[in-house]
Amino acid sequence: MGPARKNRRRQGTFMAALSSVVLLAGVAACGTEADAATTTSSSSTAVAGAADTTVGAASSSGSTYTDGTYTATGSYNSPGGTESVTVSVTLAADVVTAVSVTPEADNPTSSQFQNQFASGIASAVVGKDISDLSVSKVSGSSLTSEGFNAALVSIRSEAAGS
Repeated sequence: MGPARKNRRRQGTFMAALSSVVLLAGVAACGTEADAATTTSSSSTAVAGAADTTVGAASSSGSTYTDGTYTATGSYNSPGGTESVTVSVTLAADVVTAVSVTPEADNPTSSQFQNQFASGIASAVVGKDISDLSVSKVSGSSLTSEGFNAALVSIRSEAAGS
């Protein structure tokens, strides 16, 4: 086999390997925003505010949390300063059946991200068990999730009767 043919063969092998790497990287990046908001076990460093709770009927047997609607405020640090979001979660048998997020940002950029987060959070958490629920990024907003997760800490505590 001549040198030119060996070089073409090496280039072909290299290109095939490179194509495989690019394909795998592309497939790995194809997750949806809802996938990015899957539950994790990491804890948030954000500070939770006071919880305002409206408790409904007692939970069914075997549940850790009392059924009802719970509201709490969670804070987080953004490049523009400390921001807060108010989170309301309805629970039934430890499962989130409804959620709403009320943006409270003072900074216009933070406000934009909080509104994006609020519009996408329901699809990420409704139907999930609150016990280990934690979001990382929703609708392009990653910092707002810190405030959301901090509010969840307060909500879990209140719903557990602690």
